[in-house]
Amino acid sequence: MGKLRPGPHTLWNLLLLLWTLLNCSLGGSAQGPGEWTLWGSWSPCSSSCGRGLSVRSRGCIRFPREELCWGNTHEYRLCQLPDCPPGAVLFRDLQCALYNGHPVLGPQKTYQWVPFYGAPNQCDLNCLALGQAFYHSFGRVLDGTPCSPGSQGLCVAGRCLSAGCDGLMGSDAREDHCGRCGGANDSCLFVQRVFRDAALMVSDGSYVLNGNWEVSPPGIYEAAGTHVVYTRATGPEETLHAAGPTSQDLLLQVLLQEHNPGIQFEFWLPRERYGPFQEQTQALDWSLRQPQPLEVEPQPPNTPTAPVAIPPRTLTPSPEPDCPPCPDTRGRAHRLLHYCGSDFVFRARVLGRLYQAQETRYEVRVQLIYKNRSPLRALEYMWAPGRCPCPPLALHQEYLLAARRLVSSDGTQDRLLLPHAGYARPWSPAEDSRARLVARHCPI
Repeated sequence: MGKLRPGPHTLWNLLLLLWTLLNCSLGGSAQGPGEWTLWGSWSPCSSSCGRGLSVRSRGCIRFPREELCWGNTHEYRLCQLPDCPPGAVLFRDLQCALYNGHPVLGPQKTYQWVPFYGAPNQCDLNCLALGQAFYHSFGRVLDGTPCSPGSQGLCVAGRCLSAGCDGLMGSDAREDHCGRCGGANDSCLFVQRVFRDAALMVSDGSYVLNGNWEVSPPGIYEAAGTHVVYTRATGPEETLHAAGPTSQDLLLQVLLQEHNPGIQFEFWLPRERYGPFQEQTQALDWSLRQPQPLEVEPQPPNTPTAPVAIPPRTLTPSPEPDCPPCPDTRGRAHRLLHYCGSDFVFRARVLGRLYQAQETRYEVRVQLIYKNRSPLRALEYMWAPGRCPCPPLALHQEYLLAARRLVSSDGTQDRLLLPHAGYARPWSPAEDSRARLVARHCPI
């Protein structure tokens, strides 16, 4: 007869129990939350086909004077099985049918029940009596029931939840533009240009939409291994959006019958392919980002020359203006608004400042990138409106900055803009933690 060997979960729980008993015998007076046990194993999927739920749980061990453990006792995960065969009974239909022929509203009357989707709470088992003008709620549906026909959400403990990209129900984890779950757009780079010289054609010469003098309706089209969403409003504007990645080249053609307003296009490119792309754009003479500050090593002159004064790298032609106080921009709501609405969030040191006609130009060294929708260089120029920018940035200080991208209509000017009363906080470990917390609440 074999010996019973305790698993790692059993050993952990025994050690935790001994620790609890030891503290109790010593008269411990610990305060605060209790201690979670390890998660148990995932249960089998709640469905035999299609989508369902798997659940695992954990326990809370605490002293009499301690608070409950922080967090949830149960965790739910989406499980995806092969599609149900045609004609299979839906999960909600099956639950309603369990009450067929049983007295519900009285000892004599029985009914046949089918799902009813017009009730307020879609995670209640609301069933319509066939041939009657009323429905009855039998309480909550079972966990794993779809919230409504065609919905991606599933009911969990009476709530309609969707799965994040990590598969956990109720999770806010989302894929970034690079296709990474919970990523920060740091494994690919954002490219945005204005094309001035739309039918859509694949590399073999066949049209996906709007080809051969035929106008295609708005909708979703399959091309190059991805889905292309084509929208066209009542005005002249048309948009094409593809989640990617694409498996072959797509050729965009434009039929012009009037002045060319230009076509703005943007895409995300893997970092390892950005270098070859830059070489190609230079060969095609596309407009790139305007020149940024560069650090140049001083070179010894070929011939002796008279000594001259070396000007500072960034000039300040006029003294700092006498500026009024800036508005108060503190608070979580302000941080959330600017972090989520900005194109760039980064930590930088201010190296220089130049007052111009109606704006202020800062020269900054980028030290850490939290969010970027296009490449950031180690040294950047950043503009702020007016000669009294709010908030003001002090020289040689480090800040956590949220900036927007400002591209001129002809595509020749591409700037980083610090908006008036924008997000510019002195960098500190505490501000770093606040920024990372806010990032979790931004839609990608």
